[in-house]
Amino acid sequence: MAKLTTKIRLYCEANNKIVDFQNNVNVQDDGAGAYIKSWSVDGLTKPTESQLASYETAGNTEEKNNTVRVTRKAAYGDIGEQLDEIYKDIDSWKARIKSIKDNNPKS
Repeated sequence: MAKLTTKIRLYCEANNKIVDFQNNVNVQDDGAGAYIKSWSVDGLTKPTESQLASYETAGNTEEKNNTVRVTRKAAYGDIGEQLDEIYKDIDSWKARIKSIKDNNPKS
């Protein structure tokens, strides 16, 4: 299940707004589940439960892809090391990067 903050961000982006969780949107979880405690996104009404639910699939995909990005970044290693590897043997670097991407596909 996608996080509420992910669905809120997608809702805002779909409406050409940038969400600021520090100043404009306060999400709270009192133990019964996360909810929007306060909303002050200029020019955009607070989303309904139905509107947020419509971003569930996109939110799940986004969160999975974020996990893949973190995994890939760790596997790629330091950019300096990659540049050295490219300089020494670009074909080896290409094969290594392809293997990392194949083993960690995005949705």
